[in-house]
Amino acid sequence: MKIIIINGPNLNLLGSRETNVYGNQSFEDYFTSLEQKFPEISLLYYQSNIEGEIIEKIHEARTGFDGIILNAGGYTHTSVAIRDAISSICTPVIEVHISNVFAREEFRHISLIAAKCKGSISGFGMDSYRLAIQSFLS
Repeated sequence: MKIIIINGPNLNLLGSRETNVYGNQSFEDYFTSLEQKFPEISLLYYQSNIEGEIIEKIHEARTGFDGIILNAGGYTHTSVAIRDAISSICTPVIEVHISNVFAREEFRHISLIAAKCKGSISGFGMDSYRLAIQSFLS
């Protein structure tokens, strides 16, 4: 099985950004632990702060991948273009958020991408990614 994790804007700052919300672990360190926990899965990781690059990566993942785990960050609430990219591929996408978006500002309660995803996971910290991987194994 081959899964790509795509992280959107500002997630490159995990570990130092708003640690009260996102924790103090970098995503790179967490990704290493995922690779160790799931050695039978080929895991790839991509992060971009640029909407078009995220769309390009989604397009690239339409072949050769069994699943996409997408944390679109702030684009979750604003990007019709990322929604359309998800709609244009057959590879299943799981939407992931580290924080519980429903316990935060009201604008974060709306996801433009959720309806095009296989499912959504939020509020379990970095473990949201692990839960998404496990959902692909079920």
